[in-house]
Amino acid sequence: MGSRSTVKRADALRSIDAIVKAAAECMGENPEASLSEIARAAGVGRVTLYAHFASRAEVVDAAMSRAVDRSNDALDAVDLTGDPLLALARYVEASWHLVDQARALLVAAQRELPPGRIRELHSGPAARVETLVARGRAEGIFRTDLPIAWLVNVLHSIMHSAADEIRAGRLTSDRAAGHITATVLASFTPPGSPVPEPDAGV
Repeated sequence: MGSRSTVKRADALRSIDAIVKAAAECMGENPEASLSEIARAAGVGRVTLYAHFASRAEVVDAAMSRAVDRSNDALDAVDLTGDPLLALARYVEASWHLVDQARALLVAAQRELPPGRIRELHSGPAARVETLVARGRAEGIFRTDLPIAWLVNVLHSIMHSAADEIRAGRLTSDRAAGHITATVLASFTPPGSPVPEPDAGV
């Protein structure tokens, strides 16, 4: 009995993993991908999918959580020490590629999940930027007249806007990181101080 139960649990975990992976891939290509398409890509039936996920929102949440976990692993490798300006540029470069890869999935998440849940999912990346901005402020590099949370939100809003611009055909992916970095540096620079060149030393 115990071994049969273990096998069933293992099968269920494999099905869940396949569904979440398929959802991330399908919605990464088309944010409107149906649950039937996701089930097909996962190699399971709709009954199996609904046995594990009660709604499309739950599937989207699981796929987005998977993408964020992978992003956190990648961002852990980014060096955020040293000159805050250079660290910020490195963060933008690494983060932008992750946002670019997941932009269609993010569209699906924005349609299906409440804003509070999306903020919760992004709490890991946000914490990294908060720490970096706080250090930059302490060193006199970043402005102190606006709240740290606002500056972090500005950075992430600019990244998401860049994804929107790419979808609209007004921006190419290869130029996005440079545009984002230039805009963020201007936003973070203390009033009255010259805005640093985005490429300087990067």
